[in-house]
Amino acid sequence: MSLFRKKSLSALLAQAADSEKGLKRTLGAGALVALGIGAIIGAGLFVRTAAAAGQHAGPAVTISFLIAAIGCAFAGLCYAEFASMIPIAGSAYTYAYTTMGELVAWIIGWALILEYALGAATVSIAWSEFLNKLLGGRIPYEWSHSPFQSALDAQGVLHSGILNAPALIVLLLLSLLLIKGTQESAFVNGIIVIIKLSIVIAFIIIGWQFINPDNHTPYMIPADAPPAILPDGKEYTYTDFFRHGWGGVLRGAAIVFFAFIGFDAVSTAAQEAKNPKKDMPIGILGSLAVCTVLYVLFSWVLTGVAPFTDFVKEGKEASVAYAIDTYMEGYRWLSTLITVGILAGFSSVILVMLMGQSRVFYSMANDGLLPKVFSELHPKFRTPYKSNMLLFLFVGTFATLIPGDITGDLTSIGTLLAFVLVCIGIIIMRKTDPTTPRPFRTPLVPLVPILGVLVCSAMIVSLDNVTLLSALAWMVLGLIIYFGYSRNHSKLKV
Repeated sequence: MSLFRKKSLSALLAQAADSEKGLKRTLGAGALVALGIGAIIGAGLFVRTAAAAGQHAGPAVTISFLIAAIGCAFAGLCYAEFASMIPIAGSAYTYAYTTMGELVAWIIGWALILEYALGAATVSIAWSEFLNKLLGGRIPYEWSHSPFQSALDAQGVLHSGILNAPALIVLLLLSLLLIKGTQESAFVNGIIVIIKLSIVIAFIIIGWQFINPDNHTPYMIPADAPPAILPDGKEYTYTDFFRHGWGGVLRGAAIVFFAFIGFDAVSTAAQEAKNPKKDMPIGILGSLAVCTVLYVLFSWVLTGVAPFTDFVKEGKEASVAYAIDTYMEGYRWLSTLITVGILAGFSSVILVMLMGQSRVFYSMANDGLLPKVFSELHPKFRTPYKSNMLLFLFVGTFATLIPGDITGDLTSIGTLLAFVLVCIGIIIMRKTDPTTPRPFRTPLVPLVPILGVLVCSAMIVSLDNVTLLSALAWMVLGLIIYFGYSRNHSKLKV
């Protein structure tokens, strides 16, 4: 029994053509672009930007965004070819099953759990922080933070978290919306995207007037930069290679890479697109292009308004509102408006992440690699409702118990691994199936896929050892499940 048995392309295309039994096709090109923007602009921009700037890249976080965007662009071009060729739910998992075989498909599907499930957990944690900011800190620290987090209050008293209750609540509400239907979810997402884009643009335009050129000098953090103070009172030094200069910029790229997660989530909805051959490339590349421009402008303004060292402590969690309240006198109303908009924006990110994960589970269960419960559709709504319910329990556990910086880095490494394998898959598919119609063709193959592999691999290497070891442990667990269950239940078993 081969570990690299492949799902035939003809079988996948036949499955895509069967619109009666599968997921309902309700999404057009505009909805897919909105879906991508809805998933992309969120915690990555509003939270991870400050973390990357404060601890690694300084004002040069703008370069970090460009590096991450280049890696995403290479991968996005590969995704667009696959999504137009194979309009099936499952994203990179499905593409790998066709090009590299079952074991690699399982590994990438398992990695996508890190991307979507932990991505949803990370953003729900950020949602909780911003809600507390909006409420003036009325939610006790103990009930809005992980048990692994602690911080000193204004009186010097150390508080430790118990669980993150607001994160759990928003996950429940959005899971119920997803069960109701994809079209309803896309409509809500479209409204939120308009609000979110308006707020990002408003901050860029108004904040530009408050940029202090001194905050952009030096542009990269020097190795001898004075230590910053962490929330628990400890010092944070910049002497490590990945905390200053180009090393810091590269680590910053790996951190803000989280901000680009979402355009690939568009490909998980391929089986629900009205005209996937035309609309999927537009949705993937269009959402990526819009967000890249906004990200560079946003990070330039944020690090110009407030010095990067502020984001190590005071402004780490609600960085945008903090920068406005502290340095943009007379615009406190904008701080409140942005906080409300960010909460709405985070909601759309969580929504798309949860949808993406349930669609990956749906495909894996259809192939027999996961229990059938993950592929069972609601008799009326035709959504994978049982998968949504189980996913809520899984994601909710991470969101309530694990700190956001840990889940964010694990999300990034899961996505980067998926991108590397998708880029490799394009090269393989061009050799094994050269005559298959490709409504969208990745340009300059194999150069573009190879560059995608190199850039994404460099960002993986730059992540800290704890994240790398945690991801390795996750992969080992995945292999145990594959050899213990999935291999013997696969529908390709002969």
